[in-house]
Amino acid sequence: MSNDDKIIRIKALIDDQGITQSEFAKRIAIDASNFSKHLTGKLPISDSLINKIVVELGVSKEWLCSGNGPMYASTSSTTNDMHNHIRTLTLPSGAIVPEVRNGAKVYGLDVTAGNLGRDRMFTDDLVIGSIDVPFINPDCSIVKVSGDSMKPVINNGDMIAIREIKNPNLIFWGQIYVVLLEDYRMVKYVRKHENPDRVILRSENKEYDDIEIEKRDICDLFIVENIIRIDNRI
Repeated sequence: MSNDDKIIRIKALIDDQGITQSEFAKRIAIDASNFSKHLTGKLPISDSLINKIVVELGVSKEWLCSGNGPMYASTSSTTNDMHNHIRTLTLPSGAIVPEVRNGAKVYGLDVTAGNLGRDRMFTDDLVIGSIDVPFINPDCSIVKVSGDSMKPVINNGDMIAIREIKNPNLIFWGQIYVVLLEDYRMVKYVRKHENPDRVILRSENKEYDDIEIEKRDICDLFIVENIIRIDNRI
């Protein structure tokens, strides 16, 4: 793919981030004047520059190099550190069985609402059933989401299969997480901040502004592995 095509995609990425060219250069730790030369064609789009963008901003290398696929790398971490795209599954209401079998437990809990403490969120008395279907890790917990901040990726009333991240410093930038703060629970994209002690929480719905928080304010972090829609017509 030509150098000009890569320049076009980098400029599209800058627009998507909603920042200036200088701010973009700062985020990927490159001299702003040299970055400007890359974008004007005076310097080639090198492999080193591409790797910086991919690592620092969670951008898909395939998209950046060839234009194929989504702009951002949508990945989730499994127990053996393999990366998979988040799957959105549409299931019949009968997929939720009222007893716990071998599948993932379903909790009668709206993960984005209420003031239930962390120690009460995943207790057995809140389990309302289980879902045992391919692509849903049985070690995940399934909970409901309300609100439209992540619409249309996650709609009001959708369910999500989530898994706790034991090390909050191990974040896959651009992935969707349930973020538990002292007073709030949110489902957001977690984006890298230029300050290593902070993170950016971003909504899919463009009517919602970014939220910047300190990493130390995150009480718990859960990665979203599946989005589940229940269709009563099936």
